[in-house]
Amino acid sequence: MKEIQKSWIEKGYRMFAYGGPQELKVERLAAAVGKNKSSFYHHFADLEVFTSILLDYHMEQVGQIARKESQCTSLDELIDIIVTHKLDLLVNRQLRIHRTNKEFEACFVKTNQLTVPAIMGIWSAILGLTDQSHLAGLVLTLSLDNFYLQITEETLNHGWLTQYFSDLQGLVRAFSKTGTASPAVLDGSV
Repeated sequence: MKEIQKSWIEKGYRMFAYGGPQELKVERLAAAVGKNKSSFYHHFADLEVFTSILLDYHMEQVGQIARKESQCTSLDELIDIIVTHKLDLLVNRQLRIHRTNKEFEACFVKTNQLTVPAIMGIWSAILGLTDQSHLAGLVLTLSLDNFYLQITEETLNHGWLTQYFSDLQGLVRAFSKTGTASPAVLDGSV
């Protein structure tokens, strides 16, 4: 990717992460990059081409995350990865929110196909379910939507993530002990 195209993509990626697809307007992108609209059309032809390139860029970022997650050995390390890749997770959140768009839905599904297997080792360990990987996978599936509904730029920090994972651990412990969760665990914070 040429340096000028990279600048457009990086600005567009940030705009998409924080505002969704409605932020991807040629005029806004041009202003953010400090170029005119004709420069955009010279490099990308139209917004549809730009969006496809943006999604390819996202998949590259997700590949990096998956590689890091697959080598992760502790909750603190996982939280560091999440905080480092905050922007990528916010893009993924937008893909989830706007999954009625078939291209966004397909990209969101691909991201999960890459990241879910990569995170399963550390995820099972965090939840104390290393000998019950199927159950750990179910908890991950159930918690993903909840996670994407809750995350914002402000919540993707060490404190919030530590509490989020602690709440999940408590939920799993409660289910493990009784087969059900107590009302205190189901207060909506997880």
